[in-house]
Amino acid sequence: MEKKQHVYIIGSKGIPAKYGGFETFVEKLTEHQVDKNIQYHVACMTENSAKSGITDKHFEHNGANCFNIDVPNVGPAKAIYYDIAALKYAIKLAEKNKDKHPIFYVLACRIGPFIGSLKNKIKELDGKLYVNPDGHEWMRSKWSYPVRRYWKYSEQLMVKHADLLICDSKNIEKYIREDYVKYNPKTAYIAYGTDLEKSKLTTFSQEVIQWFQAKKVQPNNYYLVVGRFVPENNFETMIREFMKSNSKKDLVLITNVENNKFYDKLKDETNFEQDSRIKFVGTVYDQELLKYIREKSFAYIHGHEVGGTNPSLLEALASTKLSLLLGVGFNREVAGNGAIYWQKNTLKNVINNVEKISLKEKENYYNLSLNRMKGQYSWNKICTDYEIIFVQSHQR
Repeated sequence: MEKKQHVYIIGSKGIPAKYGGFETFVEKLTEHQVDKNIQYHVACMTENSAKSGITDKHFEHNGANCFNIDVPNVGPAKAIYYDIAALKYAIKLAEKNKDKHPIFYVLACRIGPFIGSLKNKIKELDGKLYVNPDGHEWMRSKWSYPVRRYWKYSEQLMVKHADLLICDSKNIEKYIREDYVKYNPKTAYIAYGTDLEKSKLTTFSQEVIQWFQAKKVQPNNYYLVVGRFVPENNFETMIREFMKSNSKKDLVLITNVENNKFYDKLKDETNFEQDSRIKFVGTVYDQELLKYIREKSFAYIHGHEVGGTNPSLLEALASTKLSLLLGVGFNREVAGNGAIYWQKNTLKNVINNVEKISLKEKENYYNLSLNRMKGQYSWNKICTDYEIIFVQSHQR
């Protein structure tokens, strides 16, 4: 008799994960699996798998059955094409394998206009459609107005057809329940996770020495910003306010600014290049090095105000001595009392004040933040919470 609960995960680029929020989530979900009555199936982009030297259509990773989907380069619609093709293929696999009550877990709300007919096929299999609504994608400034309208409409239809929406932020869950009350959406809250281990690197590691020398940065003498270089992450506010502060430390920004009009606009409007403290240092893909850079910063500054639980925020709260966060609901929900909060016109004062706080106060913030990450945001906890939901579905 078939006892396994089959869960098909659609919407990440795939595993093994190199980078990315959803990719890391799927990697950790499969890596930390405890309940062997769950069988994960993961959709992967062929081009992503090729980066790990995987060319087979079907392969196994972390005990998950993975399948590659070829995606033509159709420009901005590429992600939509991929999700549809992956979900169709997953439905065929479940049908072929005669899976009992399969779950199809779709990450993000990209395919709303196409979900109705696919949901009917899932129903025919006696399956369930679960959706992770992610953050407020339709609010991101990088999208043109028509694209934003598409995102909002797509989100509406995904909410309408989902059997369950799993939100990684209580604020997102509240928004889904209130904005789409007419659909009476069924929701659950499971946070995103973070790695709690310290960096394996030391002061004497070659990559550490090279990076700090090349970037002309002194350990424990810089504020750190890590995140996508987009306006809604408030880079302009952070830079302007820092320039107005009295700090003698550097502001180190780890982000990708290549071929970026926003960077040129920021340069023209703030003249940050004339302030030697402002240092754009590019990206850091080596996760151990990035963790070490976080650990050796004086404080972390976080300006994200769109989206759910942000992975870079969790990583900072688990490893940085002090976190200065924009005081929006998402950030307060995650950090609680383990951070200092700022508004867009107060960051300068916050920076001036934190340089005066005692080592004991700083340690207190760090302990509060680390304990919060251990209690609420460890990958073990997150993966167990998911397993409970998946198994409960099987027992209904």
